[in-house]
Amino acid sequence: MGNLEGNLRTFTLQFFHAAAALPNCIGGEFTLRFRHGQFLHATAQRQNAVRDGPQNCPATLSFVSALRTIPKQSWLLAGFSGVLQVVIFPKPGWSALSWICLAPLLYALLNPPSIEVLSAAEDTLRDRPHALTIAQGFWLGYLSGIIWYAGSCYWIYRTMLLYGGLSPVMSAIVLFLFSCYLGLYHAAFGAFLARVSQKKMFAGARALLVAPFLWTAVELARSRITGFPWDPMGNAVVDNIPLTRLATITGVYGLSFVVATVNIIFAAIFLVPPARKRRFALAAVAVALILHAGVLVSPRDFSATHIARLVQQNLPIFEPGVWTAAFYEKTISEIVQVSGGTRVSGENLAQKGASPHLIIWPESPAPFYVNDPKFRDSVSRLASAKDAFVIAGSLGLESPQSSEEKTRVFNSAALVGPSGAFLARYDKIHLVPFGEYVPFQSLLFFAEKLTREVGTFSRGKQRNVFTLSRQGLSPETMDHMRHGEMAPSPAVVTSNSGAGANTAGVFICYESVFPDEVRRFALNGAQVFVNISNDGWYGDSSAPLQLLDMSRMRSIESGRWLLRATNTGITSSIDPYGRVVARAERNVRTVLDAPYAFVSGTTFYTRHGDWFAYGCAIISLAAVFVRFNLRAAVLRST
Repeated sequence: MGNLEGNLRTFTLQFFHAAAALPNCIGGEFTLRFRHGQFLHATAQRQNAVRDGPQNCPATLSFVSALRTIPKQSWLLAGFSGVLQVVIFPKPGWSALSWICLAPLLYALLNPPSIEVLSAAEDTLRDRPHALTIAQGFWLGYLSGIIWYAGSCYWIYRTMLLYGGLSPVMSAIVLFLFSCYLGLYHAAFGAFLARVSQKKMFAGARALLVAPFLWTAVELARSRITGFPWDPMGNAVVDNIPLTRLATITGVYGLSFVVATVNIIFAAIFLVPPARKRRFALAAVAVALILHAGVLVSPRDFSATHIARLVQQNLPIFEPGVWTAAFYEKTISEIVQVSGGTRVSGENLAQKGASPHLIIWPESPAPFYVNDPKFRDSVSRLASAKDAFVIAGSLGLESPQSSEEKTRVFNSAALVGPSGAFLARYDKIHLVPFGEYVPFQSLLFFAEKLTREVGTFSRGKQRNVFTLSRQGLSPETMDHMRHGEMAPSPAVVTSNSGAGANTAGVFICYESVFPDEVRRFALNGAQVFVNISNDGWYGDSSAPLQLLDMSRMRSIESGRWLLRATNTGITSSIDPYGRVVARAERNVRTVLDAPYAFVSGTTFYTRHGDWFAYGCAIISLAAVFVRFNLRAAVLRST
C-alpha cells in the first residue's frame, strides 16, 4: 500500500504541475508517458495556430478576455458560494449550509451564457455553447476561492499587524495575496470542471458526476503541494457522529466527497429538464435532511480510565527584551505552582479522587530552553513532587557539528519522568511558514519580522512516540530515573512496544491540520494523542475554533483520545468520536484535569492513509484527460 500511495502521489503531483499551464494551452494536448507500466511524466502543450482556429476549437476566447464574457449572474453565484463556504466553519459554524454551499458555484460553472457567434454564411446569430471555456471556469472558481480564503483566514491580517510589524495597509495586502495564491485551487476546480463539461459524455448536468471526485482531488493537492489543507469541506460535519464514522476509513476526504455529492444533487435541480426538477428537488432535500440528522445522534460516552492535567499558561506574546531573569523566574514559578495545585475540573474521575499521572504544558511563547538549568530544575521538581510524567512545550537545541554550522533550534516537546529525568524529546516536523521560518527570505525580507518572537526553527526528523509507563522503560533507563539522572538515550517506542507500555504521540500546533501526518503517530504505536499549541497569535478570532475542530477530526480518523493543551485556549479533552468532553475557560491561567484512555487498535485510515483521496485524483485525471484528447505513449523496452 505504501508503494501504491507513493506512485499515486508522484502521478498526481506531476499532473498538477503540468496542468498549471492549461489556461494558456486552451485547445491543446495533454500527454501522459509510461514505461513498463510505470508513470514517467505529464506535459501540457499548445496546438499550432491552424488547429487553434475557431472552426476546430470551442475554447477560442483568450484567458483575459474571458472575464468580459461571464454574465453578472454567474459572478454573483460564484461569490455567494464563496460566502457560504466561509460560514459553514467557525465562526459562525453553520454546518447545515454545507449541503448547499457548492451548489451555486456548480450551477455557474455548468450553465454557460448565450454568446454571439459570427458566421460567414449568415448574419450574426444567437447561440448557446454547451460548456464554459476553461478560462471562464477558472475565473469563476478563482473568485469563489479568494472569498473563501479571505473570509476563513481573515485572522492573518491581525497576526501580520500585531506580530509581523506590518502596517494596516501592508497586512491587508498580505491577506489579499495569500487569498489570491491559495484561491488558485478553487480556480483549478472551476477550470477542470469546465473542461470536463466540454466532452459530449459529460455535457451539461452529467459533468456533475465528476465534481465530487475533482473537489476531493483538489483538497488533496492543497495538502500535498502547498501544505495548507485548512478546513477541508468534510470538517464542517465534525459534529455528525454517524457520518464521521466514514472518516475512520477514508479520512476527512471521504466526508468532503459526501458533502460535495449532496451539493451536486442540489445543483442538478437547476440544470436538468423541467420534467425532472421536482424529482431532484425532493431527492436533494431528503438526502440532506437524513444525513444532517446525524448531529442529533449521541452515542454513549467512552470509558475514561486516566486523568491528565492540562496547564493553560495564558502567557502574552512579549518582545524578547521583556524576558528578564527576574520575570522568567517569577513566571515559571507561578506555572509550576498552578500545575501542582489541587484544583480540578469536576469531571467524574476527578470527583472520585483520581490523581493525574500526566501533566502537559503547552507550546509556549516563553523562552523555555531544554538545556536551561532553571527550566530543567523546575520541571523535574514538578514531576517528582506529583509522581507524574510531564510533557512540556519547550525549545530544543542541537549543537553544531562544525565551526561553520550554527546551533539548531527546534520547537519541541520534552518528556520528563516521575523521577525528574528528561527522557525524550519530539521536535516539530511541519513548521509554519512565516511563523517559524521564512521561505524565500531574499525575496520576502519584510516577513522576517514575523519570526522575531520565535526565531527561525529547524525541522524535526522523526515522528517518535513517548513511553508513559514505567514497565515500558528499559532497565538501564529505570536505573537512571531512580537516581534522577538524564536517560542515556530517548525513551522512544514504536509499534512493536512491549505489552503494557502506554504510549503517547505528540504533535505541535499547526501539525494538527495534516491528516496523513497525524495518523502516522498511531501507526507508530501511540495510544493517545497530545496536541500542544500556542493559539495566542490569533486572539479571539475564529482560528482557535477552527484548529480545535481540525484536531477533533484527527481523533476521529485514528480512533484516539486527544489531550489538547494550549497557551490561551482552547484547552480540552477530546474522545475518539471527536466530542469535547472537558474544556477550560479561555484567556485565563488555569489547569484542566482531563479524562482520557489509552486505545491500542488502529483504524483502516490509520493503516492505509489517503488511499481514497488518491483514488479520487486518479478518476479526476481520467475524466480530464479524456476531454484533453489524451495521447498516451507506451514506450517499448529498450
